[in-house]
Amino acid sequence: MGGNRSRVTEFVLLGFQLSAQTELLLFWVFSLLYSCSLLANGMIFALICLDHRLHTPMYFFLSHLAVIDMSYASNNVPKMLANLVTQNRAISFVPCVMQTFLYLGLAATECLILAAMSYDRYVAICHPLQYTVIMSWTVCTVLAAISWSCGFVLALIHAILLLRLPFCGSREVNHLFCEILSVLKLACADTSLNKVVIFAASVLVLVGPLCLMLVSYTHILWAILKIQSGEGRRKAFSTCSSHLCVVGLFFGIAMVVYMVPDSSQREEKEKILSLFHSLFNPMLNPLIYSLRNAQVKDALCRVLQVRAR
Repeated sequence: MGGNRSRVTEFVLLGFQLSAQTELLLFWVFSLLYSCSLLANGMIFALICLDHRLHTPMYFFLSHLAVIDMSYASNNVPKMLANLVTQNRAISFVPCVMQTFLYLGLAATECLILAAMSYDRYVAICHPLQYTVIMSWTVCTVLAAISWSCGFVLALIHAILLLRLPFCGSREVNHLFCEILSVLKLACADTSLNKVVIFAASVLVLVGPLCLMLVSYTHILWAILKIQSGEGRRKAFSTCSSHLCVVGLFFGIAMVVYMVPDSSQREEKEKILSLFHSLFNPMLNPLIYSLRNAQVKDALCRVLQVRAR
């Protein structure tokens, strides 16, 4: 029945649809935030690579988080910036699917890396004497490999299910980038399977890891309360507070976008939340870890002192 309708070969990313002056202002603001995000995450990654004192499981996972944040921002933000200063907001079908695949893969991987980081903190505080045995480099490498593999296998499933759909009606994506739920609305076929898989994947990579983190931090809190000295409790909690801040930001936003039912204002809210994921979250992560972590600040001071000589 739809055979006579022409197939869509490109989409148009509507974005915020503001005045030219406002969009130019946003271009400079977003460009600054994007640059700061790349600089901050690049600094964290370089410090971890250069300073042997940071060659521990916690910073090993933090280096992966920095790479994910730089990649996630670079996948979404450049096209978003280009759309703010040009009238041509078109994106071809294949690049659109690739953008969807990459952001889903990176987002799922970040969920699993954050879960691995919470397990690392659990072992460090609850089983300190067995820490080096339990969190060996082999275990860390396997956890990281599983996180990346599962994240991108799930993203590949989403991409394949998206590619099977015909797009032959409207080509306007009411979003800042090719977000999967916004693209699915343009399909002229049944998308119920796609939505079921999206919900199942959300449960797997959002609810599952979040439950594991809650269990880990319940044990951590119980162990911290057993510490007699106030200074000991403060030091133990400071090793977890940065991770808790990042987990709260990332999982809270992701669950609002993919697990809250539709509403009349959902699309506009999703645009704002996606901005937070693409720009603010990647920038805040290294700031949270560096400003609240004495070892990172010490490593930065050592690098700066060496450069000054």
